[in-house]
Amino acid sequence: MPCQGVWLGWDINNPFGRPHLPHWQQTDCRRTAFRYRSNDEGQSQAVLRRVAAPKLTQAVTGAQAVEAAVSRYGKLDILINNAGISLRKRIEDTTEEDWDRIMAVNAKGVFLGTKRAIPAMRQGGGGSIINISSTAGLVGSPYSGASYAATKGAVRLFTKATAIQYAKDGIRANSVHPGLLETPMTEDMLADAAHREERTKRIPLGRIGTAEDIAYGVLYLASDEASFITGSELVIDGGATAQ
Repeated sequence: MPCQGVWLGWDINNPFGRPHLPHWQQTDCRRTAFRYRSNDEGQSQAVLRRVAAPKLTQAVTGAQAVEAAVSRYGKLDILINNAGISLRKRIEDTTEEDWDRIMAVNAKGVFLGTKRAIPAMRQGGGGSIINISSTAGLVGSPYSGASYAATKGAVRLFTKATAIQYAKDGIRANSVHPGLLETPMTEDMLADAAHREERTKRIPLGRIGTAEDIAYGVLYLASDEASFITGSELVIDGGATAQ
């Protein structure tokens, strides 16, 4: 897939982000990766990471992250809003602090990343924004906390609003909706053999997904082949939500 441009990824070191790197390194894209963090006030920070370097090198704000990409490469073409945390508490067990924290990272983080990237993309003639949501943002589930589902539903509709508002600027926005994956976020849950078997039986393709499955979908949405796709939802769940 031709992918010629500069991309910026939030929380590229999380379970979804890490496998993106080898696939992107096979493209012509120039890479600037950032790790998203949220403090107690929900304000965003990012840590600039040189992809070829073994460690994080510089703390920067979100605005500075975009400026760094543009300063280094002259433009910003692709944004991957990949930051996310999980919470599996029932509604009655969820505190206001729980709610505010997950909203700050999963929903506000996408808003801030998008807000800061749009001016640079507009100046460069367009771009592609890819927001990582979840199948929990599409359907209700007994396995996902209500607060988590609310954040992922917010990401889905925020993506559509972004797509409509900025299509005239040549900026595309799409959401990716992973199903159950083998990641550190689900490691404790899937360690239970009976639960793993139960969840696997619910997936028509008969297996739990991997982060690499998601990486290929993200790469497609960022590529030239997806130039007529915006405001859409790419569901990568082995068929689970098709039932």
